[in-house]
Amino acid sequence: MQAQERVADRYELTYPVGHGGMGEVWAGFDEKLDRPVAIKFLRKLAVAEGDRDTAIDRFVREARVTARLDHPGVPSVHDVGHHGDDLYIVMQLVPGVLLSDLIAERGWLAVPWAAAIGTQICSVLAVAHAASLVHRDLKPQNVMVTPTGAVKVLDFGVAALLGPDVPRLTATGHTLGTPTYMAPEQALNSVVGPRADLYALGCVLFELLTGQTPYRADNPLGMLHRHMNDPVPSVTDHRAGVPDVLVQLLVRLLAKDPQHRPESAVEVYELLAPFGAVATDAAADLALTVADGQRVDPTMPYRYPFGPLPPRSPLPPTRVDIARPRVAAEIVEPLSLAQLAEVEDRVWALAEEERFTQAADLLESALRPVGRGHGSKQPRILELRLNLANLYVLAGAFRQALPEFQRLVVDLAERPVPDEELIWQCRQQAASCQAELGEATEALRELRALLAEEQQAMRADSPELFPLRQQIAMLVAGLGDVPDARRQLEGLLRDVGGLHGPRSAPAAEVEALLNHLDRLGE
Repeated sequence: MQAQERVADRYELTYPVGHGGMGEVWAGFDEKLDRPVAIKFLRKLAVAEGDRDTAIDRFVREARVTARLDHPGVPSVHDVGHHGDDLYIVMQLVPGVLLSDLIAERGWLAVPWAAAIGTQICSVLAVAHAASLVHRDLKPQNVMVTPTGAVKVLDFGVAALLGPDVPRLTATGHTLGTPTYMAPEQALNSVVGPRADLYALGCVLFELLTGQTPYRADNPLGMLHRHMNDPVPSVTDHRAGVPDVLVQLLVRLLAKDPQHRPESAVEVYELLAPFGAVATDAAADLALTVADGQRVDPTMPYRYPFGPLPPRSPLPPTRVDIARPRVAAEIVEPLSLAQLAEVEDRVWALAEEERFTQAADLLESALRPVGRGHGSKQPRILELRLNLANLYVLAGAFRQALPEFQRLVVDLAERPVPDEELIWQCRQQAASCQAELGEATEALRELRALLAEEQQAMRADSPELFPLRQQIAMLVAGLGDVPDARRQLEGLLRDVGGLHGPRSAPAAEVEALLNHLDRLGE
């Protein structure tokens, strides 16, 4: 696989995400719906010939199993198919940080964090187990915490249906799962049920609370032996301050006999949930900034169960602090002018196919090394920045377009000979973004100021001002002052009709707006 390779004449590969024993995962773009996706491949050459049929069955089953799980903690499955000799699954591309990376960076986590993560995992397992599905490979590498605090359980690739009419999807001589988190009965290739997932959850929770796995060994066979024979370790031997309820819960989760573990994921959920709920004033101390600058907090969904909510105080104005530079995550050499030209050609090709999101993403990546320094004000870079802002608008990403237009206004004004017309265009686009974001009052204030400035530079009835005057009138109507909006449109209709004729298409458009306002006033 390679970047820009196309799959099923619809999905374009952008960059590799990871690879495993039987395949690899790529980030990509769905050209038809203009959205990022993850594409997981099962490589023919990576699977032994004798195991291929079983691996294919397992891979296809993963798509069907995951697609059946209607839960926000499971990535959505969009498509499945063949690409040459390889199979692929197209899934939701999940942003965030893997739990394994979080543990490696932070060591043990706060009790509310561990409980909040465990509770969300239990929510997923409860739905899966109710559908007769067992994950069979739950581990920190298969759990992701998103920037909204939501936990995603990844890779049901070794899930097996519990129904007696479905054969177990295990290759001869191979045990599915990861030894470090594997229940004793799974290590023995015995019948595996939902409580094997609860055992793995116990291993994950132990690692979250102590920074280390319950058992250590030099090799997989030694690890399996310890899971089957060593005494259950206690969290208190590694860390003080863990509530007794959680200490005893971990002992039950790590029981050798499945019958001695909790009855279900629902029972574990009910025990963990109270410890994952924290007061709002304590939440700031729990939020962590990870390596790429993201702030994550898995306790957030317990304060806002139906998703991230706006703060209680009004949102701050969207006008950005122009003087504040953004700190780049890493230093990258800016592209040469020739390289930028190649990128721009690719961007316009994407835009012509109405793949505006992907085009904006590509151009943004190319401009990111330039930063906010002097180089960002060079004529060529200013042109590309304007193109980026307009692509955001075409993609409907008004929250991203707004600050770009606002910065452009400032930087264009600092040029030796400012292009006032271009500055006006950027100001109008910025105000339009504000209106789209629901900030109609601020947008109207800016557009009225802009109209006053432009009327000083040209005739008040200049045709160049017709679109701006129409936009202002409709914003006024949207804010409830229909009579004033009508007066403005009547004046606009006189000027448009005087220039183009009363029966012209531009005049008919304004007249249609007036008729619309009349219907609103009835």
